[in-house]
Amino acid sequence: MTRNRAEGLRIARLLMVLSSVSPLFILWAIRGCSLVPGTWFYAFCGVMVALPNGLLFLRIRGAKKHKVKVELVIGRAEDHRDHLLVYLFAMLLPFYVVNLGEWRELAATLAALAFVVFLFWHLNLHYMNVFFAVFGYRVFTIEPPADGNPVTGKMSFVLITRRAAIVSGEKITAYRLSNTVYFEGAD
Repeated sequence: MTRNRAEGLRIARLLMVLSSVSPLFILWAIRGCSLVPGTWFYAFCGVMVALPNGLLFLRIRGAKKHKVKVELVIGRAEDHRDHLLVYLFAMLLPFYVVNLGEWRELAATLAALAFVVFLFWHLNLHYMNVFFAVFGYRVFTIEPPADGNPVTGKMSFVLITRRAAIVSGEKITAYRLSNTVYFEGAD
């Protein structure tokens, strides 16, 4: 029986989930909302883009500053560029075309967005961030080798890196963002 490791750093995970849906707020700010005064709506959208991404950036910077590094051993690596496309079409486009001109529509849209945030959280899809792609990072799901490595355990993890490919058996030193998400970036 495999022991499941609890996903730590809940705030970091929440920030990653919120930052993953932040492009939606950019689109909403462009479209506007007739129910809420423009200034308030633009401020809300701006905060929903800047705050989670800014705090995620600070989390990455803090992990680098405090040298929260872990050596990861690669078993099998799977590139997730296709997940970004699925994310864009399955999540952003439907929310973008929704009509925010009636209170019921706005409430239903916010409820649907809450469901998406919950699913991203629950299914550990919090690494899905369009801004990582914009800055040239790729997302890999890594299966640990069958050698009983105590750091990676039996659970797969996510590596955010600029590498184009990852080789089985390779050892990579990366910054820990959460128990299952690691970031390999320049110091």
